[in-house]
Amino acid sequence: MGLIRASGPSSEPVTLAEAKLRLRVDHNDEDALIGALIASARESAEHELGRSIIATTWVLTLDRFPTSILLPMPRVTDVTRIDYLDDDGVAQIISPAGYQLIAASEFEAWIEPAYGYTWPTTRQQPEAVTVTYVAGWPNAAAVPSGIKDWILLAVGDLYHYRERSAERPALPHGFVSSLLNPHRVWGV
Repeated sequence: MGLIRASGPSSEPVTLAEAKLRLRVDHNDEDALIGALIASARESAEHELGRSIIATTWVLTLDRFPTSILLPMPRVTDVTRIDYLDDDGVAQIISPAGYQLIAASEFEAWIEPAYGYTWPTTRQQPEAVTVTYVAGWPNAAAVPSGIKDWILLAVGDLYHYRERSAERPALPHGFVSSLLNPHRVWGV
């Protein structure tokens, strides 16, 4: 099984203006740096959470169809397509009518064949099945405030300690890390 980010989010969960306000920066000289720190903090939060924060396209590859396809990096909102190689090695696309997305909670999602359908037989080779899907909250306004606060605190640490890598404390720790706990996908 392999998972790659096909395309990143179209926006960040916190804006440059929000970060500059938190940092008490009132000039534009470091906008590019602060923007990069926001992206780094979001990526770190995604790693800690085991989920996408803002809508991101993912591609999952499998060697065959399992009974249920568990989708990493939830909050899954859409399955874009499912491709596979048939027994003859010919690329095929499964009609959306042939499968259903089961997003029973914020913490897990999977795909199963729709009622009356079964998964097709695939060629016996690595990465014979490819699932493309979208996961994450639709926009910054929908992202929970605890995640946004964690990102802003991480941006503050990265900004403040940007020249001292050896002396920088672990990003964010203690109570601050607990801001992520209600949204964490445990066991990832």
